[in-house]
Amino acid sequence: MKKEITIYDLAEKLNISATTVSRGLQNHPAININTKKKIFDLAKELGYQSNKFASSLRKQKTHTIGVIVPRLNSLFMSSVLSGIEKVVNNAGYNLIISQSFEQEEKEKTNAITMYNNRVDALIVSLSYDSADFTHFNNFINKGIPIVFFDRVTDSLPVTKVVIDNFKAGYDATMHLIEQNCKSIMHITGNLTRNVYKDRYEGYRKALADSYIPFSDDLFITNDLSEQEIYNAVTNNILKRKQLPDGLFATNDSAAAYALTLFKEAGLKVPEDIAIVGFNNDFISKVTEPAITTINYPGNEMGENVARILINHLDGEGDLSLTSTVILNSELIVRGSSLKSKV
Repeated sequence: MKKEITIYDLAEKLNISATTVSRGLQNHPAININTKKKIFDLAKELGYQSNKFASSLRKQKTHTIGVIVPRLNSLFMSSVLSGIEKVVNNAGYNLIISQSFEQEEKEKTNAITMYNNRVDALIVSLSYDSADFTHFNNFINKGIPIVFFDRVTDSLPVTKVVIDNFKAGYDATMHLIEQNCKSIMHITGNLTRNVYKDRYEGYRKALADSYIPFSDDLFITNDLSEQEIYNAVTNNILKRKQLPDGLFATNDSAAAYALTLFKEAGLKVPEDIAIVGFNNDFISKVTEPAITTINYPGNEMGENVARILINHLDGEGDLSLTSTVILNSELIVRGSSLKSKV
């Protein structure tokens, strides 16, 4: 292997100091333009590579931001990451992205990896079953800023970016009630996660405000996987003597699969059962009928998360003053729920 070319090799060949070479490579204004040209030309000729890692350690900054998300296989998460990447790249930062696969232990491993890679900041959406958050303590103790989004916790002194999930759950349920649904099934995820808990409480409040009693028989919580939705629909809902006339599922994939299973069983949507999903994923637009859903502004959320962090890192904001940023969401009405039109 050829010897690694250093600034000292360049300095020796040009008969100038290593400090001058270093400043010239950084385009320092104090270095003569002709000297800079000689430095760059020789560096190119000899194949010099800047050791950015060593430089970043000296400056105590790596210009990298870590991101931990539950999974990458959703339109919502892709749009969030797109928004984050757009802002951080424009600010000169790079992303290290990892997924926890909905497992607390994997999330912990990812956090350790991010910490050991000396990220300047961390962005997190919690896994399905995370209950212990001590793996973020190293970041907090060292003053490395953290911003949580979507799935967040109140157990840590960090800034959070969310939508009003209570209102979204309320609006989704109230829409079904306005379509004359009296028996509304709610399928959701782990209620220890804020997103599912808040949507569930919105569902409960809409029922209460409409004088419809809540029933445990109309409430199912699972991990929202394909197998669990199949079990919920095939082995539970479809075996009932009296079927629900409405379904509010807390993601579009669950809503779309449930719609398919209902139709395969000979039910009509929305005549027999009206359906509302959540997220406004692409799948909600291509089912027949298309699924009424809550638009979750993923790109906007990503850009907000990134701007908050970049402003802090650039000294224009203060994440020590923790806050919760709430973004707007809206109900998008499509054919899957419009009983009043059939």
